[in-house]
Amino acid sequence: MGCTERDWEFIATDIDSKSLEYARKNVSHNDLDHRINVVKRKPTDALIPIDDMNITSIAFTMTNPPFYKSEQELLDSAKEKSRPPFTACTGAKVEMVTDGGEVAFVDRILQESLVLRERVQWYTAMFGFLTSLIEFVEKLRQHQIDNYAVTEFIQGSKTRRWAVAWSFGSMRPRQEIARGIKTAVSKNVLPEITEEKVVEIPLRENVGGFVDRFRAEVEKLDLITWKWDSERLEGTGRAAGRVWARAWRRKRQREQANGPKVEEKECAFAFKVFIRVGKDDVLVGCRWLEGHDAVAFESFRGYLKNTARAIFSPQNAETQTTT
Repeated sequence: MGCTERDWEFIATDIDSKSLEYARKNVSHNDLDHRINVVKRKPTDALIPIDDMNITSIAFTMTNPPFYKSEQELLDSAKEKSRPPFTACTGAKVEMVTDGGEVAFVDRILQESLVLRERVQWYTAMFGFLTSLIEFVEKLRQHQIDNYAVTEFIQGSKTRRWAVAWSFGSMRPRQEIARGIKTAVSKNVLPEITEEKVVEIPLRENVGGFVDRFRAEVEKLDLITWKWDSERLEGTGRAAGRVWARAWRRKRQREQANGPKVEEKECAFAFKVFIRVGKDDVLVGCRWLEGHDAVAFESFRGYLKNTARAIFSPQNAETQTTT
């Protein structure tokens, strides 16, 4: 699909000679030799071979790791499911069993990612057990990797798989992607929210006036960039910090008092704000687009809520105490 629907190129790696033979035949049969490079690796080689291949960076990695720690674990799992061990899993032993199981295998990728970091935009892996996903997410947290996503795949009526993706970059995935697990799991497994409906205002008249005043308030912020779409009622902004907070304003006042200073601002927080007009109310919401500071996103949501309420009913608006 990556070659038919996208203009992508791939590096495919394996350690099993028979698997490599079939892979090369499939690639040649589909006339994709110029797009897919099938590479033989040793068990002790790096799982992400970009240094060995003199490649500066790649967009993402994908892996379907061996699920089991041993053949016995594979047999035990098959017994629990009341079916022969190779009914659904037709791969070779090397594809199904590895020392330490799937968590240890994906942990090797994690350790390599701690060195490669942003040379790979996104690292991804699949798990056969929910317990493995839970254990691995804890490893991400231990390494203070905050930008990650989890999801699940449901195959038929019984088979379920899980996947994780993580990045050292600052671009945040959409919430429905980052929090793709619908079944009940601990909140500790899910990443931070990236989108929220902030406040609903019971407004039927002068909606245009509300929108104009709300946009004007956001435009007053000390933003690096700001773009407003008047048709979609959406605005996208990039900021060097918590520019809506009093602490930021005091800092800027001190800097201005010391004289003009030429500086190139780096984006620490990017966002999208949107307004949805209903029959009897107006909804204000926002999405976190870029950054690593979840507390900043929470603070920004508070700023938007207070701003919207102040415009709608200044006398009843909460006092803004954002810091």
